Amino acid sequence: MSANKLTTLGYFLKRLRDSGYVVDKMFINYSQVDPRAWTVMIDPGVASVLCTCYINDPMLGESFFEIHDGGQFIPQRLFKIKTNSIEVLIEYLVKFGINNKAESYPHIRHGSKQEIISENLSVE
Repeated sequence: MSANKLTTLGYFLKRLRDSGYVVDKMFINYSQVDPRAWTVMIDPGVASVLCTCYINDPMLGESFFEIHDGGQFIPQRLFKIKTNSIEVLIEYLVKFGINNKAESYPHIRHGSKQEIISENLSVE
């Protein structure tokens, strides 16, 4: 499997985290016959959205994502998205009110990387 595919856990985590979301790995040890590849939690402690990647046939490249939050933000019980684009997934998250860089996370610093670097260098 290619390293830069959305179905690759590391790539998925990096892209969401680079977009400002807090994402935790939940479960990555499904059996070989299970079509689920991995599950992560997006926005833990706030929206707590579970996102599961399904890969039905790696040779055909058929995959989709299922997001579920217990009915808090996402209107359907299980919402399925078939996409190869992280931007499409993020658009749905924002549409459902699950925004990045939540104020409830004190460890997330707002501003550009340059501002944060400058801020860290000016220690008095």
